Amino acid sequence: MQQVRELKALRDAVAAFRAEGADIALVPTMGALHAGHMALVEAARRSGTKVIASIFVNPKQFGPNEDLSRYPRREAADARLLAEHGCDLLWLPPVEAMYPADFATNISVGGVSEGFDGAARPGHFDGVATVVTKLFNQTGADIAYFGEKDYQQLAVVRRFVADLDMPIEIVGVPTQRDDDGLALSSRNIYLDDEQRAKAVALPRTLGVAARAIGRGDDDDAALAEARAMLVAAGFEVDYIALADAETLAANPAPNRPRRLLAAARMGTTRLIDNVAIEANC
Repeated sequence: MQQVRELKALRDAVAAFRAEGADIALVPTMGALHAGHMALVEAARRSGTKVIASIFVNPKQFGPNEDLSRYPRREAADARLLAEHGCDLLWLPPVEAMYPADFATNISVGGVSEGFDGAARPGHFDGVATVVTKLFNQTGADIAYFGEKDYQQLAVVRRFVADLDMPIEIVGVPTQRDDDGLALSSRNIYLDDEQRAKAVALPRTLGVAARAIGRGDDDDAALAEARAMLVAAGFEVDYIALADAETLAANPAPNRPRRLLAAARMGTTRLIDNVAIEANC
């Protein structure tokens, strides 16, 4: 697996891949890789495709009081994991390559970015949209893979790709989970043993609520019960809400695909998760 840190070296490598007739698949990450990320790499691998993974802890998507300084960084271990799973190239840009001193551009996406994590983390999705656009332009990828755990992020990426006529396919990969159901996340390492045991209440509660909504129970009652269950389990709930699976609009019609989304804190660790509720289920 090649590892490059300069944009010219990246573009030279991409040109060589193109000369072989290969398509380019991109897996953008912030590192601290786990099986969820490897599911993206595995999905990206196909005959005739070269897989590029990026690792960049993007300062523009962290708020002033968030965990940028302590976000886990383990570049050597991440590189080994990617190589073992068949990644062809690892792009490791330094901050000054992504955001030089005179950098002055911001990409902002309305609608799908405005509620949920967009409301809880002002500016977060501007940072996501800006850095992902840069990664698309740097790699010239034909297709990019994102995990459905960060469901609103996936919706934001799909929106700006459609709005800006970007020639890239966006693929969502189902959330990868531990055996007890907790969604895999780089931030799970912040949980101590007691918190980790309690955290499983998040996916279990979403499952209970999704089944209730799916069988036609009152949406508001199901959401209120789910919130109470999370509080009883020790969570501080940021939001738990039902939204249209495509637009993330509130009060979705029951004949539309819907998504149940939640964010809650266990101690100082903020966890997010979501589950699908199919149309007419």
